[in-house]
Amino acid sequence: MISEPLIAIVDDDDGMRASLDALVRSLGYRTTTFDAAERLLGSEHIGEAGCVISDIEMPGGMDGIALTMKLLATAPARPVILVSAYVTDRIRTAAMAAGAFAVLKKPFVGETLIEAIESALPK
Repeated sequence: MISEPLIAIVDDDDGMRASLDALVRSLGYRTTTFDAAERLLGSEHIGEAGCVISDIEMPGGMDGIALTMKLLATAPARPVILVSAYVTDRIRTAAMAAGAFAVLKKPFVGETLIEAIESALPK
């Protein structure tokens, strides 16, 4: 039996993390959530995650762009979707240069994230 891909969600905001988790689970995917990039990197699930959704701005530690670079250095085919309320042209350019699959500005419509996930995952 083939199980659905594991989607790792990283966001320091408890409410946003819970909302993203509920949305992604409603699509039938398995999820694991983290309140910091470092927690994902130190997790036993790191190698299993088929896609990562991460906030860009996270205080007190690694941001989403640095996380993207770190993840893609070890698993170049793993898509990373970055989200932030503060997306500027400079941030979007830096995120895409780091290898992000997509950059979404909060608040976004759930369908936009769903489309990004479905496009990012292998068919």
